[in-house]
Amino acid sequence: MDPIDHLDHIDKVDQRILTAFRACGGDPRVAGAARALSRAGEHGALWLAAGLAGALVDGPRRGSWLRATALTAGAHAVSMGVKRVVRRPRPARVEPLVTTFGRHSFPSSHATSAAAAAVALGALGAPAVVPLAAAMCASRLVVGVHYPSDVLAGAALGALTAWAGARWMRGPA
Repeated sequence: MDPIDHLDHIDKVDQRILTAFRACGGDPRVAGAARALSRAGEHGALWLAAGLAGALVDGPRRGSWLRATALTAGAHAVSMGVKRVVRRPRPARVEPLVTTFGRHSFPSSHATSAAAAAVALGALGAPAVVPLAAAMCASRLVVGVHYPSDVLAGAALGALTAWAGARWMRGPA
């Protein structure tokens, strides 16, 4: 298969999956939940708040919680930098359910910070973070502001960032 044909195929699959997820937003309950997750995930706010709450309630591991929070914030910052370099436009063929702060789509910064939090905060014993992070990633498709490849790339970037910093995160409290 010619590389250009391969990219066209990926684009078509990306569009089909996005369209299917966005159709789920026709249900007002699903749309409401996806909008709420989008708002909560702006600039990693939900995950930063969760990490700071962990630091407040778990004094013996306060340093680890703060470093996990810093890893999550760092992953988000890296995704914003990548987004400025790649400059992929947001999906144009679906009506978004939310407004966005930026025009660029790749990678999903919501997915990046969610996956980083799932790895980092999850390692500290916050198991609810993992399904919530998965829901956050799916919400970006339901609200129609990212392609699946944006979300997958963001999740991979976030997970790798947190994994790379895991030893530092668990360092001395």
